[in-house]
Amino acid sequence: MTRHLMTFAFLSAVFAMPMSASAEGVPTDKQTAILAMLKTMQCEVDPANIEADDGGFELDDVFCADGQYDMKLNADLSVADKRKE
Repeated sequence: MTRHLMTFAFLSAVFAMPMSASAEGVPTDKQTAILAMLKTMQCEVDPANIEADDGGFELDDVFCADGQYDMKLNADLSVADKRKE
């Protein structure tokens, strides 16, 4: 009986989590939009390196044609800061 309750509690917690957000709190539709925007800049980033940050987004280890960067994006996905590593 206890095992069934534990299983039920675990499954309830898993299914209560939002399925469209990553561990960093970035919805998958925003991740997709960020990846598409970066592609137009000849850049790419691992989605795990996208984090929500003060209404915008922080991207670590962005690889572009001219080097590696850390970037901050505004909520509208415009580049607020771009620093070469």
